[in-house]
Amino acid sequence: MNMNPNETQIKKLSFKTDKGAGERARIGVLVLESDQSLEWELGQVINMPGVSVYHSRLANDPIVNGENLAMMEDQLPIAAKLLPKYLNLSSIGYGCTSASTIIGEGRVKEILNNYHPDIPSTNPLTAAKAAFKILKINRIALLTPYSPDVTNAIQKKFEEIGINVAIIGSYFQEDDKIVGKIDSNSILNSVVELGSDKNCDGVFISCTSLRAISIINDAEKIIGKPVTSSNHALIWHLLRLAGIDDVLDECGQLFNK
Repeated sequence: MNMNPNETQIKKLSFKTDKGAGERARIGVLVLESDQSLEWELGQVINMPGVSVYHSRLANDPIVNGENLAMMEDQLPIAAKLLPKYLNLSSIGYGCTSASTIIGEGRVKEILNNYHPDIPSTNPLTAAKAAFKILKINRIALLTPYSPDVTNAIQKKFEEIGINVAIIGSYFQEDDKIVGKIDSNSILNSVVELGSDKNCDGVFISCTSLRAISIINDAEKIIGKPVTSSNHALIWHLLRLAGIDDVLDECGQLFNK
């Protein structure tokens, strides 16, 4: 092939390969189309060397009710398949507390494992239960943004495993677009109000759209009890399932476990 005299010759360069990003662990997360907070909070916590996170967006209706949450079951396989197997993920999570409740933790795990067999998986509800166990929390204050029917469904899931929901507070907001904009001071004030109740020994902030990680340390200092959230527990569980045991003092009591 004759080369055009006006074209610069391209020099072929040599290269070597390494393990790529995430040589310690690669974590996959299915994030809702409407979620404004989970990826941001993942970035705040998982900024440690050698750990990488890969996201797949999942179609959903931003109005959070039982019917719309159940519809996400059909979208889970589509999003899971978009995380390629050649990434060799160390753990994988589905980022929706309420849908994990309505669809069922077992069904969510089954779908994820169908596409990513032998990779440990979790979701915020499962992660919260694991967090309660390791923090020795038996009676929680529950903070949600949801309508009463969704909140009550989550309460039931906790009480089925012996976690007493001693006090509940909600913002009664079904629109995920608005939930993602609830400011951190409002969440802190709500946690303090609920968590100060003598009948609870910890607080759970439910919903991956609520930006709560930044207030957890302050909340724990004020009420003197452990605090975790959907994103907080999910990130912790994903790391621990991936074999990452780093202690992160700035992230509250859970990240010392």
